[in-house]
Amino acid sequence: MQESEKGLMALLIVGAAIGLSKLLVSEEKITVRLAVGRSIMGGATSAVAGVVLTRVPDMPLPALVGVGAAIGILGAQYLEAWLKQRADKIGS
Repeated sequence: MQESEKGLMALLIVGAAIGLSKLLVSEEKITVRLAVGRSIMGGATSAVAGVVLTRVPDMPLPALVGVGAAIGILGAQYLEAWLKQRADKIGS
């Protein structure tokens, strides 16, 4: 496995873990659908940190994972709020 593939896998795993941990600390009822959705959203938003590699190609993996975690948390919260807002507009 190449270094870039390792980085992407690490970002996906960290993002999925962040999504699941946010679900565990929330008051929402945990369902399989919600857990899978949060994992996918967290992994996808964390993977966006791969864009940082275009600016800093020799970034060490721990730094990349840290950036991915930050982007994952912020990105998932933004996307969730945006989607809820859209759903409310469509529903009314």
